[in-house]
Amino acid sequence: MRSYQSILILKPDLDEAQVDQALEKVTGFLKKNNGSCLKVEKWGKKRLSYRVRKNRFGYYLNIYHTCDNQKVSSLETEYKLFDQIIKYLIIRLDDKELERAMSRDSEEDERASTDKEPVAKAEASVKKTDEASGAKAEVSAEKTDKAPVAKAEA
Repeated sequence: MRSYQSILILKPDLDEAQVDQALEKVTGFLKKNNGSCLKVEKWGKKRLSYRVRKNRFGYYLNIYHTCDNQKVSSLETEYKLFDQIIKYLIIRLDDKELERAMSRDSEEDERASTDKEPVAKAEASVKKTDEASGAKAEVSAEKTDKAPVAKAEA
């Protein structure tokens, strides 16, 4: 069993319940083709760069799944025949890419749980090291993305 990533664009006029029904049907396609769904990301409704089947918008789904490599063509046929999908893409993933995709979600959750403690600790450590060396540190409140700039006064 190989791992794959399917990116699906659904019709934009679907509401959340219809998107969930379409997702259930897609997971049914995967099970029918000896696959299993590993992770689902709902990216939401986005503007398309060009019209696809007379649509300017589409609802994006990103699905990580496993499937037999002989069954991928039949999965593509199922995607083509499903009328709510306006565009799709299936990508084969290496083991490293799959691990990175699976761990990315847990890392984002960890980052969201820690508020701004690392920024405050970094600013405090910069002040301590600058005071120890005899220089004064100027930390700009608007430059929180970059490292604080320390200027030595003579």
